[in-house]
Amino acid sequence: MVESGLKLREFLDNRWLVFVASMWVQSCSGIGYLFGSLSPIIKKTMGYNQRQIAILGIAKDLGDAIGYVAGTLSEILPIWAVLAIGVVQNFVGYGLVGLIVSQILPTAPLWVLCILIFVGTNGETYFNTGSLVTCIQNFPEYRGPIVGILKGFAGLSGAIMTQIYIMINLPNEAALIFVVAVGPSMVITALMFILKPVGGQRQVRPSDNANFAFVYSVCLVLAAYLLGVLLLQDLVNLNENIITVMSVGLIFIILLPIVIPVLLVFTSKPISSAEESLLPAPESQPSISSEQSQTKDMGASEIDSLLEVERQKRIIHSAGAVSVHQKKAPSIGEDFTLTQAFKTADFWLVFISLVLASGSGMTVIDNLGQMSQSLGYENTHVFVSMISIWNFLGRVAGGYFSEIVVRKYAYPRPVAMAVVQVLMAIALCFYSLGLPGAIYVVSVLMGLGYGAHWAIVPAAASELFGLKSFGALYNFLTLSSPAGSLFFSGVIAAGIYDSEAKKQASIIPSQNLEHMLRMPLGEEESLNCYGTICYSITCGILTVLCLIASVLSLIVVYRTKKVYAKLYGNSRQ
Repeated sequence: MVESGLKLREFLDNRWLVFVASMWVQSCSGIGYLFGSLSPIIKKTMGYNQRQIAILGIAKDLGDAIGYVAGTLSEILPIWAVLAIGVVQNFVGYGLVGLIVSQILPTAPLWVLCILIFVGTNGETYFNTGSLVTCIQNFPEYRGPIVGILKGFAGLSGAIMTQIYIMINLPNEAALIFVVAVGPSMVITALMFILKPVGGQRQVRPSDNANFAFVYSVCLVLAAYLLGVLLLQDLVNLNENIITVMSVGLIFIILLPIVIPVLLVFTSKPISSAEESLLPAPESQPSISSEQSQTKDMGASEIDSLLEVERQKRIIHSAGAVSVHQKKAPSIGEDFTLTQAFKTADFWLVFISLVLASGSGMTVIDNLGQMSQSLGYENTHVFVSMISIWNFLGRVAGGYFSEIVVRKYAYPRPVAMAVVQVLMAIALCFYSLGLPGAIYVVSVLMGLGYGAHWAIVPAAASELFGLKSFGALYNFLTLSSPAGSLFFSGVIAAGIYDSEAKKQASIIPSQNLEHMLRMPLGEEESLNCYGTICYSITCGILTVLCLIASVLSLIVVYRTKKVYAKLYGNSRQ
């Protein structure tokens, strides 16, 4: 009985259990990705026009992007408390929206719904922050894969929750809003006390690489399964039983990674001292010379709790080096606050590069339906689903390959950013030239590139600016995507599209033109543009912006070579 209790405690404190639970949290926390499914319901029920729906979309984007409060609170509150705040916001915000749309509560003005959607979507920032901060602390030697996998599951959460909603087969469309309010709240409430730092450096095992390979395999199977389900539902009318079976299969794949902590705790033998001596040392941990033997005076628990960079700082200090706390400002690779990071050129180079590249990616994602429609494709949602799947794969692959760059070659992780930004530029140039199959190339490469950014950047930020204020730093960097798309999509893409639509309308007989011009731009009968010209100029502009972003990323690579050599140089020996 005592042994069972010890095993259970070991299971609950296993870092792989925390990681798997974080994957489940992320799989239902991408609330913003469901707005495309929620907005038609709100529009139909509330009688809104397209312009009013666009305003709600802006409120959603702001809620999804403003995560500074979540990042700051993650530094002073336990992770379960951070997640609890997000649960309350999600449940109250979308719960009230559901009650208003279902007419259980009196009709509210547009500004009230904007506030509620902002509050509800902002809960997502607490879920993301809690998951990422916890897992990076528990797996400091696997930052790239950790971030890539977690952000990948967040990107797929919209498709996952939609599939669950279809399986439940609720009587009215407005019930989807209640699924968004109740589903994530229930799951995250059940898991919030599992997500915590558990001294991950003490749990390094030879099987870790094999475990990550298994998780990557699950990710690939999940992406392929979802893509197959989406295409099957689009091409064939399926009955409820088949939909239920496919949804159960989806849930089984999502739950599958739990076998890792179960096998580690309940079937594996405790690691012996001989095996432990064969484990690879953490990448950034330097060899300790006799002159640094003063570190032996520290308690074992204190040493184990230090992450790689912090351990290196303590050793240097004990050898007689100048203490970090005596410096006027930290150096790149040490712990920064958000304010201190604002004073560095590297932070703004990364941020501006993100504004240009991820803003371009978000612009394509927001306009992909219109882009495919302008080319004559009727099933536009196929391309939207396709870019979502490749977005997921980009996040997983971005974390994996950027980890190879730093661990095998000790080369700056931002070089992976530069590579994917060039790929995005190629895809955009392909479309701007009007080449055959351009919409497929854009869907694949832009999905991959945009997704890869959100695996590479958080890991790089944790390496360059430390883990102490990682939550605040990460959530500020997420502002780059909506900041870029607000101008690129709202001004450049929309302006060029409307201009070309008016040019095409000018060849219509004057009577029809006069009728069309009287239509408000938010209505369904507004002017439409057809052909590659609708977005070719926009894609040409975005091509240049992505190339500029790549140059900025390469500047960061040049400036941080020495930092990465110190952090990961020992791993190559």
